[in-house]
Amino acid sequence: MDIKQNICPKCGGPSEAGLCNICKAKELSWVTYDKRVQCIHCPTCGSLKQQNTWTDCHLEREKLIEEIALNAIHIHEDVCAISIVFRSYDPSPNRTSVNVNIQGKLYGVLVEEDCRILILWSKEQCDRCSRYSGGYYAGTIQLRADGRKPDEFEKDRALAIAHRHEEEVQEMGERLSFITEVQENKDGVDIIISSHNLGEAISKSITKELGGKITRHPKLAGEKDGKTIYRMTYLVRLPRYQKGDVFEEKDRYYEIRGIDSNLIKYFDLQDAGIKNTKDEPKGRFIGNVRDSESAFISYITGDTAGILDPKTYETKECIIYPWIEAVEGESVRFLRDNEKERIVFIG
Repeated sequence: MDIKQNICPKCGGPSEAGLCNICKAKELSWVTYDKRVQCIHCPTCGSLKQQNTWTDCHLEREKLIEEIALNAIHIHEDVCAISIVFRSYDPSPNRTSVNVNIQGKLYGVLVEEDCRILILWSKEQCDRCSRYSGGYYAGTIQLRADGRKPDEFEKDRALAIAHRHEEEVQEMGERLSFITEVQENKDGVDIIISSHNLGEAISKSITKELGGKITRHPKLAGEKDGKTIYRMTYLVRLPRYQKGDVFEEKDRYYEIRGIDSNLIKYFDLQDAGIKNTKDEPKGRFIGNVRDSESAFISYITGDTAGILDPKTYETKECIIYPWIEAVEGESVRFLRDNEKERIVFIG
């Protein structure tokens, strides 16, 4: 074997071929970095702007500084066992100086480098906050009810559904889909939204859970970049009755157990029968199971139960139907039919 192939031509040390590992490591510029880095962030929500694109940022400031500095460092692909230590301080309110110590192994040789990166912070209102502060909207969801006003439960559920969808679409990357404003009025609630996708999703979920139907009313709002812009009004009209309502018809009591695609499910509180129909009940409204009371069962004799009225503390005898799992010494839920002075057990 030729001796020239076994020594390093630069230092004379042993080498398998050409320069030895130590000399190769010294010759190679294994790390480069950007000395100055600009970071544009939204002072309102903290989003970051990269190449004219805004993205949400959920990092704490210290982690964000490390992430920015790390992206400014470029390490040769042959370096392994890399260890990086960051130390930062703010020389001014809009500047952060980051001292970075980088260690690793290059061709089996330990290498180390210290570098200093200056982060320049710039504030700019992001696309979402700009639209939000300007009151931008693409449509309105009007929550109404047929022949009545939506109650507090329905309004709370509708708003909870709306905010849930807002969080979901933003987590999926739809930054410009948000709820601009919520307005309560004498007829119900108006949910003002910034995108048609969000309006469709919220409207469909409300009717799926609370029943009712949606009618859409587009209105021309102008043009942008050659495209016609429409603002959509989603009229969500809840049914006259809602899930959990109890009504009396021909001296029998029924509970509405579900409303789906205008199909109403009735539960007969006397014989536990179930009936599905598209016709709304025409009986007398008693109350909703959410507003039920609880009474202590003093005794049970056949189909008669003696209960302790929680308002008057008097014992009342009432017919209790077989489907109700009544146990002496326990409690049972009921509604009051004040017109007929009856107790209506609901289980």
